[in-house]
Amino acid sequence: MTGRTVLLVFTVSCIALTSGVAFAQDVPGIEICTVEKTMERRTGCLQSNVDFLMKTITKAAGDYQRRIDASNRQIEALKASVASLEKLVEEQKKAIEEMKKTPPPAAPAAKTDAAPAAKEGTK
Repeated sequence: MTGRTVLLVFTVSCIALTSGVAFAQDVPGIEICTVEKTMERRTGCLQSNVDFLMKTITKAAGDYQRRIDASNRQIEALKASVASLEKLVEEQKKAIEEMKKTPPPAAPAAKTDAAPAAKEGTK
């Protein structure tokens, strides 16, 4: 590689590295405010921390509320299932009780072949 190419690659690399550092500073989060010297900067830093925490709390509260709502819907569905199963069990109990009350049908009298044979022999 020529000297110009090496210089160009080095320059582009430096620009890329310094621009990455600038973007990293824009990431919201908790900052240590005790290092600030002036009261205005400390106040701004503390306010930034409060804003970040409030956004985090609001987001977490929304997530938990969605989970609670989903759980409540699931509980209601399960209650409906239990109610339908209880109804089915009651119907089965009633059917069993009615079967116990009703006597079994009488068995039909068995026909014997001896009687017709005796009639045929008499002729």
